[in-house]
Amino acid sequence: MNTNPYRDSSGRTLADYPRPSVAVDTAVLTLDEQVGLVVLEVRRTNGAGWGLPGTFLHEGETLADAVRRSLDVKAGVSGLNPRQLHVFDAPDRDDRGWVLSVGHVDVVRPERIQSRAPSTTRLMPVERPGRLPYDHADIIERAVDYLRARYSDRPDPDGLLGDEFTILQLRLAHERITGRAMQRDWFRRTMDPQLEPTGLMATGTRGRPAELFRRRGTAGAGTRG
Repeated sequence: MNTNPYRDSSGRTLADYPRPSVAVDTAVLTLDEQVGLVVLEVRRTNGAGWGLPGTFLHEGETLADAVRRSLDVKAGVSGLNPRQLHVFDAPDRDDRGWVLSVGHVDVVRPERIQSRAPSTTRLMPVERPGRLPYDHADIIERAVDYLRARYSDRPDPDGLLGDEFTILQLRLAHERITGRAMQRDWFRRTMDPQLEPTGLMATGTRGRPAELFRRRGTAGAGTRG
């Protein structure tokens, strides 16, 4: 076993270099029928106000494990699988010291976060998230850009509507996510090739019954989140 520490070309070991702390912060996004696209926030325990659920990386822990731990402990939410979004590494981003944050994002149906603690969590519109610490507003903005790019020409790729939906439900969901009205004919032409009819009609809706569709290739496969 080699007991000599690694040295680089200047003769320094890894311990000779200052190291930043590493944190994770997660933007969990969902749709509210009245408000539109919202983000999950938690009440800060070591500071005033609200922020994204996050934590410092523990020794021997993976980033994914740290994210799941932070969501469980800070928000009371489990069973999510956020994706890595971006590394936020501005040297002065955190007034506590040199801290890198690996931002994550997850896009889920509202029922996936029903277990959240109501007294210490809240859902805020992504356009008006409130006053947040560090660069959490930047993390939300990047998460929203990521989501809107996914929804630009694909029918509900994150399964926010479930397996079956009407064209109207699909268009309204996309409008809430993009924050703008969509031309109906263009939307139908763009989405139609990626949809297949279920042969069923929606129930409990006003007016004429509307046909239900599903995404092509998802029959019986379920949806993510």
